[in-house]
Amino acid sequence: MEIINNPQELQTLSLMLRAEGKKVALVPTMGFFHEGHLSLMDAARRQADVVIVSLFVNPTQFGPNEDLDAYPHNLERDAKLAEEHGVDILFTPTRDDMYYEDHSTWVEVPDLAANLCGKSRPVHFRGVATVVTKLFMTAQPHVAVFGEKDWQQLAIIKRMVRDLNIPVDVQGHPIVREESGLALSSRNVYLTEDEKKKAPMIQQGLRQMRDAVDKGKNNAAELKEELAAFYSREIPGSRVDYIEIVHPGSIENLDIIEGPALCAVAVHVGKARLIDNLLIKV
Repeated sequence: MEIINNPQELQTLSLMLRAEGKKVALVPTMGFFHEGHLSLMDAARRQADVVIVSLFVNPTQFGPNEDLDAYPHNLERDAKLAEEHGVDILFTPTRDDMYYEDHSTWVEVPDLAANLCGKSRPVHFRGVATVVTKLFMTAQPHVAVFGEKDWQQLAIIKRMVRDLNIPVDVQGHPIVREESGLALSSRNVYLTEDEKKKAPMIQQGLRQMRDAVDKGKNNAAELKEELAAFYSREIPGSRVDYIEIVHPGSIENLDIIEGPALCAVAVHVGKARLIDNLLIKV
């Protein structure tokens, strides 16, 4: 496995690989790999000649007082795991490599970014869309694989690629969970042992909501109120950032569930802000 930090070096290499007829896949990450990240690498490996994994904690998607400085990292460990999973190139740029001091160009998808995480993290998706565009331009992939835990992010990137005619096949990969049902996240390291026992109730509450819909309940306001009460009861001390039922493509709130719907939540458990979602198919 080759480790590259320079964007121009990676771009030159990727263009050469494409000219040779090689299919290139990209897995963008912020590092501190868990089984979810590794499953994305495996999915990329199954369909590409060359797999590139980017490892970059992108500062522009963090707002004031968020956990940029505390975000977990371990490059040596991550490099070993990436190599074990067949990654060919690990791209590890610094902030100065990715952003000029007078950087002033941004990519935004405002319609899809207005709801869910975009409400409490107003600069987040601008940073995400910008850095992913830069990664696509640098790595020149045919395919890019993202996890469905960040469903809103995936929807934004798909819309961005469509609107800007970027020739990348953006693929979503199912959420990988611990045996308890807790969605894997690098931020799970913030949880205490007691909090880690309670956090799986986030997914349990989503499943109960889906069961209620399966039994004929379709009023979104009532379903959200019941889920909020469930979290208050089952995860004492937690704080709900949002509970929303949205159209899975447009990320617009639904009042009545009449077709496919995404229930998405963000819950603060201790120091960790945990997101999860469940697609409901009616």
